[in-house]
Amino acid sequence: MHAYNRLPSSGKSSPSAPSSPRSRSPRRRSKPPPRFSGPKTLPQHLAWHFLSFLLQRQTIFLFAPFIYISGILLYMDTVSFYNLPAPYYAPGSIYRSPQLYGNLRPEMESDSSTADAISTIWKNSYKGGEWRPCIDKSSRGLPESNGYIYIEANGGLNQQRTSICNAVAVAGYLNATLIIPHFHFHSIWRDPSKFSDIYDEEFFVKTLENDVRVVDKVPDLIMERFDNNMTKVYNFRIKAWSSIYYYGDTVHPKLLEEKIVRISPFANRLSFDAPPAVQRLRCLANYEALRFSNPILSLGQTLVARMKDRSANNSGKYISVHLRFEEDMVAFSCCIYDGGGKEKIDMDAARERGWRGKFTKRGKVIHPGAIRINGKCPLTPLEVGLMLRGMGFGKSTSIYLASGKIYDSERHMKSLLEMFPLLQTKEMLASPEELAPFQNYSSRMAAIDYTVCLHSEVFVTTQGGNFPHFLLGHRRFLYGGHSKTIRPDKRKLALLFDKTNIGWKSFKRQMVNIRAHSDSKGIEIKRPSDSVYSVPCPDCMCRSNKTDVSKSSSAA
Repeated sequence: MHAYNRLPSSGKSSPSAPSSPRSRSPRRRSKPPPRFSGPKTLPQHLAWHFLSFLLQRQTIFLFAPFIYISGILLYMDTVSFYNLPAPYYAPGSIYRSPQLYGNLRPEMESDSSTADAISTIWKNSYKGGEWRPCIDKSSRGLPESNGYIYIEANGGLNQQRTSICNAVAVAGYLNATLIIPHFHFHSIWRDPSKFSDIYDEEFFVKTLENDVRVVDKVPDLIMERFDNNMTKVYNFRIKAWSSIYYYGDTVHPKLLEEKIVRISPFANRLSFDAPPAVQRLRCLANYEALRFSNPILSLGQTLVARMKDRSANNSGKYISVHLRFEEDMVAFSCCIYDGGGKEKIDMDAARERGWRGKFTKRGKVIHPGAIRINGKCPLTPLEVGLMLRGMGFGKSTSIYLASGKIYDSERHMKSLLEMFPLLQTKEMLASPEELAPFQNYSSRMAAIDYTVCLHSEVFVTTQGGNFPHFLLGHRRFLYGGHSKTIRPDKRKLALLFDKTNIGWKSFKRQMVNIRAHSDSKGIEIKRPSDSVYSVPCPDCMCRSNKTDVSKSSSAA
């Protein structure tokens, strides 16, 4: 078949294709299209030739974005922006607490409807009779040790505490001798303290003597095999939350072979769920063997006595608040408050200083509003004050504030001090001379805060973390199973603090409900996913029998 040739092969023209039947019909014959008369003026003439030039060379597609944007700009020039609706912000996504405080303050100050809540807050407590500590200690001698375990405890005070207690449990399970844990120096906490600077080492060893051997150093005969260099000892890099059985299957054979093993890092390297024998050792280490060193314990008890003296109007009862509003905490949260440009400069610098490049990676998107809605933003001192006043704690309530250096403290603390003028910190309660030995050691200062918070009538946690995690359990261990702790739902708080037009009575009713929920959750039974360090029942505590309950009731 020959290709169709569009050019004539001779002087005669080729036959044209037959016309369509539709076009041949006289009824369907269409009118001839109107003829374009062409440009009449000089601008039209020039524009016509320019478009013809572009179309002939198919370059109009290069100019299409330019033409489109030009049209948009010409259109926008005719639109007024003064009547556009304000941008929409999801409820709870913006920090509006200062406006809320301004609206509620007059009614708050004039409210004298109820007595201070500190005397009636714990309605669900059992007066120390429902649960009691019951940690069994071994009275039998220990078999010959399988070797030595050396661990490095990383993190701050209470993360190190996790490592210590878990190390005791692992050493007991493997029938190994535990070397006094080494504290890893961290760039954030920058505390060079050793075990004996924070804890009573002699008491620790003595308490565990029938359950786990603890020594302060490895025998020279063993270390000589490694040139007296601990870094040459085989180090296990164990995954977080590993089962105790992993240690038996993996670490134990190496321990028998080498007679010494190293585990670094060790924080959170043992799962919460474990056999009763392992949990017993955790309980023994945390609630009985770990006692603060005498200097820390002495000053802590002194500050507790001073807080009780200042709370004489409430029978010596005071509230302790763990406030996490230090600069590094605010920076890490990526939340936005009301500090404007200065706050942004401070936070950017703090993030780069503490976590170089972590928050500026390419593709990383941060949504501060979503963080606030999800309850992840640290509560400000103002918000803590609003919450506590709403829960029924009056101006005469004594508060102990456990915290590091508050970011922009003069501005942020002003409102909290207006609401609670009897507020104290360790710096206010202790003299400079008393604090001097601890001043440059963050873990020792945190240990003092821990002691004062432990003995308060009410403990308030505002951000989570290891500090309240351990205090929850320790307070339950001391107070019959009830934590006596306020743990607010921060998602609800974010929505409430956003309602700047809410009335005082309605706000107070919502806060009292949050307080009641904390009371009802004060006594909890440990689930497999819980830690014995925050929920000691039933691994570290036993239910009191009816005789014990009746005795405690009659004594009260």
